[in-house]
Amino acid sequence: MATETFEFQVEARQLLQLMIHSVYSNKDVFLRELISNASDALDKLRLAALRDDGLGADTSDLHITIEADQEARTLTVRDNGIGMSYDEVGKLIGTIANSGTAQFLQELKEAKEAKDAAGAEGLIGQFGVGFYSGFMVADEMTLVTRRAGEAQGTRWSSRGEGTYTLESVEDAPQGTSVTLHLKPADPENQLHDYTSPWTIRQIVKRYSDFITWPIRMTPESGEGEETPGPETLNSMKALWARSRDEVSDDEYHELYKHVSHDWREPLETVRLQAEGTFEYQALLFLPAHAPHDLFTQGYRRGLQLYVKRVLIMDDCEALLPPYLRFVKGVVDAQDLSLNVSREILQQDRHIRMIQRRLTKKVLATVKDLKANDTEKYTAFWREFGAVLKEGLVTDPDNRDALLAVASFASTRSDDEPTTLQQYVERMEDGQDAVYYMTGESRQSIENSPHMEAFRAKGIEVLLLTDPVDEVWAEAIGEFDGKPLRSVAKGEIDLGGQNDGQGDAEREKRDEEYADLLGWMKERLGEEVKDVRLSSRLTVSPACVVSDAHDLTPALESMYRAMGQEVPTAKRILELNPEHRLVRGLNKAYRERDDHTDLAPTAELLHDLAVLAEGGRPTDPGRFVKLVAERLEADL
Repeated sequence: MATETFEFQVEARQLLQLMIHSVYSNKDVFLRELISNASDALDKLRLAALRDDGLGADTSDLHITIEADQEARTLTVRDNGIGMSYDEVGKLIGTIANSGTAQFLQELKEAKEAKDAAGAEGLIGQFGVGFYSGFMVADEMTLVTRRAGEAQGTRWSSRGEGTYTLESVEDAPQGTSVTLHLKPADPENQLHDYTSPWTIRQIVKRYSDFITWPIRMTPESGEGEETPGPETLNSMKALWARSRDEVSDDEYHELYKHVSHDWREPLETVRLQAEGTFEYQALLFLPAHAPHDLFTQGYRRGLQLYVKRVLIMDDCEALLPPYLRFVKGVVDAQDLSLNVSREILQQDRHIRMIQRRLTKKVLATVKDLKANDTEKYTAFWREFGAVLKEGLVTDPDNRDALLAVASFASTRSDDEPTTLQQYVERMEDGQDAVYYMTGESRQSIENSPHMEAFRAKGIEVLLLTDPVDEVWAEAIGEFDGKPLRSVAKGEIDLGGQNDGQGDAEREKRDEEYADLLGWMKERLGEEVKDVRLSSRLTVSPACVVSDAHDLTPALESMYRAMGQEVPTAKRILELNPEHRLVRGLNKAYRERDDHTDLAPTAELLHDLAVLAEGGRPTDPGRFVKLVAERLEADL
């Protein structure tokens, strides 16, 4: 039959140019697509041979071969799979974005042959689009194919400029070969030398290492040297597709090191296999140590996403929520809605389904560690507790599961953390809230004046030292019907037992200090919202607290660091009426008509209270001057 020339339709020609110049961000993926198509053809032949004993096809050594000719600058990807007839080439290869796989699966469904349908799920498909990605790196592409069971082959050729040729050929081997006449290498435009064995090995290892069929390449030999045997480039070891008994810990650890670039072994391995209408497999790893850039904006998170063992994305962020960004691993799905280049996932209910399932599986694994392996859990929480607590704010659906695995330092023990459930179970009769305090370190919190009454009464307080603690404690609000209450916010009512006074005595004391409190509020009006007597101090003369519904200084700083402008909330100054300094100040105020000399003492009380909680006086220079004057007066 003579060579025939055909024109692409106008829409197809436009799509072809889009494919070549716009669709793929990484030119290396052309080889991934051609290998995927070859693997698809091998799957089809295996299934066709099962259906038709008289097919006469050789299925004894199904494989993919890559041949590179550096002198001619050609690259050939060859398979001995199902092949195509003359009409099929025109229909499948001549029409961009048409896929024979979808029709093949439909035929199997109609035949209702269960043994074939099960195997058909391994087909990769989407031949038309991936095939044309070769024009990103080639000036011309030639395809030679012969369908299994037929005698005559077909040659298809095109320069990707709007036309293609078709002709029948004799003596074509069974299967399909695609030869690319490569463009000159241009490293600046990410156009590599695709005849280089090293480049080919790297691409196959990255994208197609787990393809079921062997991918072989015969290395070039020097002049006078014996031709070496073919080299198999892919491992074909998809560990997630094998049962746990067939895989050693060392193999899991090697895969973890490969996907995470971490030289250490993982803390825990998590396997998941979802079956039903939508099938996928996942192999996840909990690292033993947090990376140094875990909390930086540029941290690369996400799992490797495969579809039918072909790598689609290196860092698929959509598969896990941000608070599980430290988890590494692989997800291999049977079918997903991908865009035309396979590189960007469309918004897909299957992706959301995977995320929900993986999230629950990871949290269940952490819960299991907490219950059965204290050493591992302690190591995990030490490294990743701070990031996991982000989920208490961002993922209300899994809040209960997160609280079940979260643990916190508390005043009950120097070494043993506690859960919220354990805290509630230990609460004394009459205690109506779960108390906590945030700060930069355990030591700074324990030394805070806000803790004095709680220490005196033996009331347990959670010691929260991660920046996110300020946010989640406010967001949750309560646990098991008990409100979460900061010891540094609002008024604290510990039943009046901390001061040993009854209501009548307290009313008399409030009246005694009323004038001083009013005067100090007026003098410190620029700095404070109110001045009042404290029920939380036993040793210190004063402390500053936030109003019950105001942002704390730490939260204000956090929001400003994120670029959000928030108004500065004035604090409340609380005085300890049992402290000698406060009693002396009140006595002096009541005995003098001129209170001018007492103003510096009021300022110092406020600034000392700010310093005690780790803050900074509004005017450090004036604070130093006032302290120096007081020290000088005492000499």
